[in-house]
Amino acid sequence: MAGELDTFPRLLLHHAQVRPDRPAIREKDLGIWQTWTWKQVADEVRALACGLAAQGFKRGMSLAIIGENRPRLYWSMAAAQSLGGIPVPLYQDAVAQEMVYVFHNADIEFAIVEDQEQVDKLLEILPQCPQLKHIYFDDPRGMRHYAQTELMSFDNLQAIGRDFDDRNPEFYADEVAQGKASDIASMFYTSGTTGSPKGVTHTHHALIAAGRSGAEMEGLDASDEVLAYLPMAWIGQTIFSYAQSYVVGFCISCPESAETVGTDMREIGPTYYFAPPRVLEGLLTQVSIRIEDLWWGGRRMYAYFMDLARRVGGRILDGEPVSLGDRLRYALGNVLVYGPLRNVLGMSRVKVAYTAGEAIGPDLFIFFRSIGVNLKQLYGSTETAVFVCVQPNGQVRSDTVGPPVKGVEVKLTDAGEILIRSPGLFLEYHKNPEATAEAKDAEGWFHTGDAGYFDKEHHLRIIDRAKDVGRLADGTLFAPKYLENKLKFFPYVKEAVCFGQGRDKVCAFVNIDFEAVGNWAERRNLPYSGYTDLAAQQPVFDLVRECVEKVNADLAADPTLGGSQIHRFLILHKELDPDDGEITRTRKVRRRFIAEKYAPLVDALYGGKRECFIETQVRFEDGRTGSISANLRIADAKTYPVEAAKKAA
Repeated sequence: MAGELDTFPRLLLHHAQVRPDRPAIREKDLGIWQTWTWKQVADEVRALACGLAAQGFKRGMSLAIIGENRPRLYWSMAAAQSLGGIPVPLYQDAVAQEMVYVFHNADIEFAIVEDQEQVDKLLEILPQCPQLKHIYFDDPRGMRHYAQTELMSFDNLQAIGRDFDDRNPEFYADEVAQGKASDIASMFYTSGTTGSPKGVTHTHHALIAAGRSGAEMEGLDASDEVLAYLPMAWIGQTIFSYAQSYVVGFCISCPESAETVGTDMREIGPTYYFAPPRVLEGLLTQVSIRIEDLWWGGRRMYAYFMDLARRVGGRILDGEPVSLGDRLRYALGNVLVYGPLRNVLGMSRVKVAYTAGEAIGPDLFIFFRSIGVNLKQLYGSTETAVFVCVQPNGQVRSDTVGPPVKGVEVKLTDAGEILIRSPGLFLEYHKNPEATAEAKDAEGWFHTGDAGYFDKEHHLRIIDRAKDVGRLADGTLFAPKYLENKLKFFPYVKEAVCFGQGRDKVCAFVNIDFEAVGNWAERRNLPYSGYTDLAAQQPVFDLVRECVEKVNADLAADPTLGGSQIHRFLILHKELDPDDGEITRTRKVRRRFIAEKYAPLVDALYGGKRECFIETQVRFEDGRTGSISANLRIADAKTYPVEAAKKAA
């Protein structure tokens, strides 16, 4: 039987047969959790697939899916796959014009969206995308007076499907039977950091193989729980909350909204968790704000037990020898600090947690492991279906991503670029044979563009993107992402962009975390009117300078990177925003774009200026544009001789 479970629709039917009454998916709606069993999900998907077929959706066609994590959007993926179609999830926060390229590139005629907001976006681009003939919406609120012929409610589509199914009872089973493991199961568009997005096509075999390898490694089964809160357009969300759910039969839960994720996570208590570093940074910022608000005794107790946790928490988690005294003190800390902290974060039941997507700061990584969260680093990409390297239990370190998982081959070029060959490798870039040939060679090796090396335990260490790793003018190694992550460990720093390639020193742009710094300012009775005003305050500038200098003191202890300390910095007058093209939808910094857009600021940093006027165009959520201007202060940061590292720290 296992050999026949080679497509997602067949896996769905399998679960509906062997565990029909077990929960498959939940959604919190108006404060109440609604649950669908595997049998109910199979029935919903069947009705939806038949509805799409009745509307003209055929094998090989693409279906756009846009919205927050919602059961009906997940069912839409399975329905399209049941008909041999290709679901194409898009980022729900993308502005309308960003979607035009994808709709043309993927020849999308059908779209299923969450609500009025997404409908409005598609109606806006309809004149540019005349091939888009069918738009189905899940949430009917606000849609009463929409009369466009392209529109239909999700409920009506399913009603059409049930009628079609009654008249053609063998149709759905026949369509599922036609599916092959080699069929394209989904298409994911890259973030377009260096150009136009590329459509990454993955087969059923690739996604299922990737999901199964991770599930087997961690011992996942039908009793596990996952909170699906990251964008559906990101392949990691598909692997963790769709592929692995279909492989082992566990339940996924969709939060009520982005604002309620923390509360919903505490209610669900997931056993399996994934978060990119930016989410973990946000959680740590929230913790730091709460600790700052404690009375002095509470702060002292927290500091004492966190010092203990950083020293022995990870070792206890890995089963390493720890003295009885430290174990007893840690057990007390678990009662007073670590346990309540995990509960507040919604991680009380987490058996395994992953982080990936970009490099994570070692201090941030150690924090979560020290309080008893089994956080592990994972390495992969959209093209590799995520699972390439994973840290095994007992072999978790902050400076590696672990060895390759079973069935995955990894090798390095002479220049240190990482090459990968695995069952989860993508099929091709849609309509882009040149890019496909450039990324995947004749022997099937995918050229990642990442730089790294294997340590003596054969764990892979990622340095940075190969194109971003460079040298200062004196030959010192310059890894900007590594420096940026060290800055972002501080709760007051939300984003950072470092420059230095070919120059005599490293300089940085900093984005403050508005919530954390705002809380800090309010406790000191420091008035401000908004982000730009707060970022310009001298006390805030001094606060950021302190963070930069702590990073420099830490860097001085590293003989390889000690020469890349940050000499000058400024605080940007606005937050880096994907709508302005400065970061991707997954919050990866578009460093070259930023360097060009803010060239006068870069020149001022390296020209020795003390301040620089800048005016920047911004795009609002409704598509309108405006401008923000400010006179930015530029300052030097203290640096430390490498040989004096310990004294400086």
